[in-house]
Amino acid sequence: MEKRSIGMGLEKTMSDSFITTKVNEAIRWCQKNSVWPQPMGISCCAIEMMAFASSRFDVSRFGSEVFRFSPRQADLMIVAGTTTYKMAHVVRKIYDQMPDPKWVIAMGVCTSSGGMYRTYSVVQGIDQFIPVDVYVGGCPPRPDNLINALMMIQKKIEREGSKEHHQAQPIYLDQPPTISV
Repeated sequence: MEKRSIGMGLEKTMSDSFITTKVNEAIRWCQKNSVWPQPMGISCCAIEMMAFASSRFDVSRFGSEVFRFSPRQADLMIVAGTTTYKMAHVVRKIYDQMPDPKWVIAMGVCTSSGGMYRTYSVVQGIDQFIPVDVYVGGCPPRPDNLINALMMIQKKIEREGSKEHHQAQPIYLDQPPTISV
């Protein structure tokens, strides 16, 4: 019987093994598994976004547990809530400060279409001033639906990589999530 050690038999298999891949594939895999969100919690949907980062829904299994409050360290913007025209300039400025490649999730009905606020001060959809990759419906959407949107972003990164991704069609999440928590 073999004596137990730290490697526990891995020394024999690891010395003979090697991995081959393309550099772009490795970079895409790293990007996919370490998407760092920049939260833009403008109104009530922000509560559900906070729950998305809690231990119950465990977003850390997707590599996105660290919310970055500096746009220069984030590559995913989650806009959650009603956006007014005054706030739209701030959201656009923060979006412009994020490094490329970057992705955007529009969380909630108010973010996607203005919701019930048909007034002169509310933007009727943030896609009027920033490109959106995934729309999450609901008022407010459940945290597991936001996890589903994060998984859609990961699939998009895996499929498209760092090329200009905003030319592709956005994804609309109108079906119930397929996540079991």
